[in-house]
Amino acid sequence: MRNKVYYYITAVLLVLAVTFSQCRSKRDTAGLPEGETRVEVLCSGPEFFSDNEFFRANSVAESRNQANSKRMALSNARAELAAQIEVTVKSVIDNYVQDVNVGDQSEFMQRYEGLSREVINQRLNGTRVICEELTRTTQGMYKTYIAIELSGQDILNAMNQRISNDDRLRLDYNYEKFKETFHQEMEDLRQERGF
Repeated sequence: MRNKVYYYITAVLLVLAVTFSQCRSKRDTAGLPEGETRVEVLCSGPEFFSDNEFFRANSVAESRNQANSKRMALSNARAELAAQIEVTVKSVIDNYVQDVNVGDQSEFMQRYEGLSREVINQRLNGTRVICEELTRTTQGMYKTYIAIELSGQDILNAMNQRISNDDRLRLDYNYEKFKETFHQEMEDLRQERGF
């Protein structure tokens, strides 16, 4: 009697497993071209996009060495984050200079851009890891998925401090206007991402 119950339960579980597997397989390929399957990327998706408060970036790296995998993923994410911040800050500076009457605009722009690069490089050390996943492939490689963020307010504060300490830039500097321009760029970044 026990053997019959055991075989019955095993058969039911096997049927359920096959059915579930087929349903999941159909769901994973629904709406995709034949021969393709959906891939889930860890530490990625809308919750890891930049918005009006934080700059965010993610990356993945693979190595035979676990520590190297993490180091490479973090380095790649920081490079992506730096590029994103640089584009935003350049746009802030361009818009700010157009709105504010300054003496020599080209010198003003060069000094602002130089300061912004310094600020970005310094602030990247303050990034925060918001997601980190480690996997191991069938080939024995370590794969690190990572997402980082940096506060837009931190960038604004650091820019304000650097500009305020520069004698030439301080003459034509209007913090409230600069802050308004910065926040508008951050809002544009959020809307660009569809939030």
